[in-house]
Amino acid sequence: MTPPEGRSGTGRPAELFFEDLVPGLTVDLGVVTVDGDEMVAFARRFDPQWYHVDPELAEASRHGGLIASGFYTVSLFMRAYVDHLLSRAAADASPGLEELRWLAPVRAGDRLAVRVDVMGARPSTARPGLGTVSLTGTMLRLGPDDRPEQEVLRTRFRGWFAVRPVEADATEAELPDDGATEAELPDGGAPAAEPAAISPPRAEPPG
Repeated sequence: MTPPEGRSGTGRPAELFFEDLVPGLTVDLGVVTVDGDEMVAFARRFDPQWYHVDPELAEASRHGGLIASGFYTVSLFMRAYVDHLLSRAAADASPGLEELRWLAPVRAGDRLAVRVDVMGARPSTARPGLGTVSLTGTMLRLGPDDRPEQEVLRTRFRGWFAVRPVEADATEAELPDDGATEAELPDGGAPAAEPAAISPPRAEPPG
C-alpha cells in the first residue's frame, strides 16, 4: 500500500515530487469554458450580488451583462490545478495565498487558458519531509483564433509537496570477498542509488 506521503492530491500514487517542481517550470493546466448556468448557480449560492445574478440589471449597467463572481473564477482555476497537477503530484496542504487578483470580467462562454509557473522551491524547515513551492497561477481569455486576448486572473500562492521517498535497497550491500565489515568500507558502505526524476509537462498555453 502506498503511504500517504507517496500519494497525489487525489489519492492515487504520485509520480511527481518536490524535486520535480523546479523554479522556471511552467505547467499547462488546460482550457476551461465558462458554463453560464453553473456560473449563475454559484453566485446565487455564494455571492448573490446583482451583477452576478440579475440579467436585466446587469445588462443595463456598465457591465453590459452578467459577470462571474471572482470566487467562481478562482474555483475554475483550482479545479484545473487539481486535474492537471495535484492529481499527479505528492501534494500536501497549502499554507496560503499571497495574492489574488481579478483583472477583467469573466462571462458565460469565455474560454480560459490556465497555467501555473513555479517561482521558487525550498525544503520546509517546519515540516520535515516536505518542500515549500511558490507558484503563480494565471488565466487568460482566448479569442476565436485561440490566441490569448486578456489576462483575467492572477494568483500567487504556496504549496507543500512531499520529497521523493528514498527507496531502501532490496538486499543489504554485499560485503567484499575478504569478509570486511561495513565499518571497514569507505564512507560506511555504498549509498543507495537515487531514483530517477520524472519531468512534468512543460507546455505553454495555446498561442
